[in-house]
Amino acid sequence: MTPDARRLIRFFSDLPDEDKKTLLAFAEFLANRSEAVERNRPSPVPIPIPRPETETVIGAIRRLASTYPMLNKAEMLNETSSLMGEHVLHGQSAPEIIDKLEAAFERHYRDFSSKADDDRDEGQAVTTETPS
Repeated sequence: MTPDARRLIRFFSDLPDEDKKTLLAFAEFLANRSEAVERNRPSPVPIPIPRPETETVIGAIRRLASTYPMLNKAEMLNETSSLMGEHVLHGQSAPEIIDKLEAAFERHYRDFSSKADDDRDEGQAVTTETPS
Protein backbone atom coordinates (compact mmCIF):
# COMPACT_ATOMS: atom_id res chain seq x y z
CA MET A 1 0.00 0.00 0.00
CA THR A 2 1.33 3.45 -0.89
CA PRO A 3 2.02 6.08 1.77
CA ASP A 4 -0.80 8.22 0.33
CA ALA A 5 -3.26 5.33 0.60
CA ARG A 6 -2.26 4.77 4.24
CA ARG A 7 -2.72 8.49 4.99
CA LEU A 8 -6.12 8.49 3.34
CA ILE A 9 -7.24 5.48 5.38
CA ARG A 10 -5.98 7.13 8.56
CA PHE A 11 -7.88 10.35 7.77
CA PHE A 12 -10.98 8.40 6.79
CA SER A 13 -10.89 6.38 10.01
CA ASP A 14 -10.80 9.55 12.12
CA LEU A 15 -13.86 11.11 10.44
CA PRO A 16 -17.42 11.01 11.81
CA ASP A 17 -19.83 8.79 9.83
CA GLU A 18 -21.50 11.69 8.00
CA ASP A 19 -18.12 13.03 6.83
CA LYS A 20 -17.11 9.53 5.72
CA LYS A 21 -20.18 9.44 3.46
CA THR A 22 -19.26 12.86 2.07
CA LEU A 23 -15.67 11.78 1.40
CA LEU A 24 -16.83 8.59 -0.33
CA ALA A 25 -19.30 10.55 -2.48
CA PHE A 26 -16.55 12.99 -3.45
CA ALA A 27 -14.12 10.15 -4.26
CA GLU A 28 -16.80 8.52 -6.43
CA PHE A 29 -17.41 11.86 -8.20
CA LEU A 30 -13.68 12.24 -8.93
CA ALA A 31 -13.41 8.67 -10.22
CA ASN A 32 -16.41 9.16 -12.54
CA ARG A 33 -15.08 12.52 -13.75
CA SER A 34 -11.72 10.94 -14.59
CA GLU A 35 -13.45 8.18 -16.55
CA ALA A 36 -15.55 10.72 -18.47
CA VAL A 37 -12.49 12.80 -19.33
CA GLU A 38 -10.72 9.66 -20.53
CA ARG A 39 -13.72 8.63 -22.68
CA ASN A 40 -13.93 12.08 -24.32
CA ARG A 41 -10.20 12.45 -24.97
CA PRO A 42 -9.28 12.11 -28.66
CA SER A 43 -7.36 9.03 -29.65
CA PRO A 44 -3.65 9.49 -28.90
CA VAL A 45 -2.87 7.28 -31.90
CA PRO A 46 -3.47 8.31 -35.54
CA ILE A 47 -6.55 6.82 -37.17
CA PRO A 48 -5.31 5.70 -40.59
CA ILE A 49 -7.46 6.94 -43.46
CA PRO A 50 -6.12 5.96 -46.87
CA ARG A 51 -5.28 8.73 -49.31
CA PRO A 52 -7.65 8.62 -52.28
CA GLU A 53 -6.12 8.56 -55.76
CA THR A 54 -7.71 11.89 -56.60
CA GLU A 55 -7.95 14.24 -53.65
CA THR A 56 -8.28 17.99 -53.32
CA VAL A 57 -6.08 19.95 -50.95
CA ILE A 58 -9.14 20.77 -48.82
CA GLY A 59 -10.10 17.09 -48.81
CA ALA A 60 -6.57 16.20 -47.68
CA ILE A 61 -6.73 18.73 -44.83
CA ARG A 62 -10.02 17.22 -43.69
CA ARG A 63 -8.66 13.66 -43.98
CA LEU A 64 -5.50 14.54 -42.05
CA ALA A 65 -7.47 16.38 -39.35
CA SER A 66 -9.54 13.20 -38.91
CA THR A 67 -6.42 11.03 -38.97
CA TYR A 68 -4.76 13.13 -36.25
CA PRO A 69 -7.64 14.22 -33.95
CA MET A 70 -5.24 14.73 -31.04
CA LEU A 71 -3.42 17.62 -32.72
CA ASN A 72 -4.27 21.23 -31.98
CA LYS A 73 -5.46 22.50 -35.35
CA ALA A 74 -5.04 26.13 -34.28
CA GLU A 75 -1.29 25.52 -33.89
CA MET A 76 -1.18 24.17 -37.44
CA LEU A 77 -3.32 26.87 -39.06
CA ASN A 78 -0.45 29.07 -40.24
CA GLU A 79 1.44 26.23 -41.90
CA THR A 80 -1.69 24.67 -43.37
CA SER A 81 -2.97 27.96 -44.83
CA SER A 82 0.52 28.75 -46.18
CA LEU A 83 0.53 25.43 -48.04
CA MET A 84 -2.99 26.10 -49.30
CA GLY A 85 -1.73 29.47 -50.59
CA GLU A 86 1.13 27.75 -52.44
CA HIS A 87 -1.49 25.68 -54.21
CA VAL A 88 -4.06 28.38 -54.95
CA LEU A 89 -1.82 31.42 -55.51
CA HIS A 90 1.38 29.86 -56.82
CA GLY A 91 -0.08 26.95 -58.76
CA GLN A 92 1.72 24.08 -57.06
CA SER A 93 -0.01 20.82 -57.86
CA ALA A 94 -2.43 19.28 -55.39
CA PRO A 95 -0.38 16.06 -55.00
CA GLU A 96 2.75 18.10 -54.16
CA ILE A 97 0.90 20.15 -51.55
CA ILE A 98 -0.80 17.07 -50.12
CA ASP A 99 2.62 15.42 -49.69
CA LYS A 100 3.77 18.52 -47.78
CA LEU A 101 0.58 18.53 -45.68
CA GLU A 102 1.07 14.86 -44.78
CA ALA A 103 4.66 15.58 -43.77
CA ALA A 104 3.54 18.56 -41.66
CA PHE A 105 0.86 16.55 -39.84
CA GLU A 106 3.31 13.69 -39.26
CA ARG A 107 5.91 16.13 -37.87
CA HIS A 108 3.34 17.73 -35.55
CA TYR A 109 2.28 14.27 -34.41
CA ARG A 110 5.89 13.29 -33.62
CA ASP A 111 6.23 16.53 -31.60
CA PHE A 112 2.95 15.77 -29.83
CA SER A 113 4.07 12.21 -29.05
CA SER A 114 7.46 13.27 -27.72
CA LYS A 115 5.81 15.91 -25.49
CA ALA A 116 3.35 13.30 -24.21
CA ASP A 117 6.26 10.94 -23.48
CA ASP A 118 8.13 13.73 -21.67
CA ASP A 119 5.04 14.58 -19.62
CA ARG A 120 4.58 10.91 -18.71
CA ASP A 121 8.24 10.62 -17.70
CA GLU A 122 8.01 13.77 -15.57
CA GLY A 123 4.85 12.48 -13.90
CA GLN A 124 6.60 9.26 -12.94
CA ALA A 125 9.66 11.10 -11.67
CA VAL A 126 7.69 13.35 -9.35
CA THR A 127 7.08 11.95 -5.90
CA THR A 128 4.61 13.41 -3.48
CA GLU A 129 5.85 12.24 -0.15
CA THR A 130 4.54 14.17 2.80
CA PRO A 131 5.58 13.65 6.37
CA SER A 132 3.22 11.41 8.35
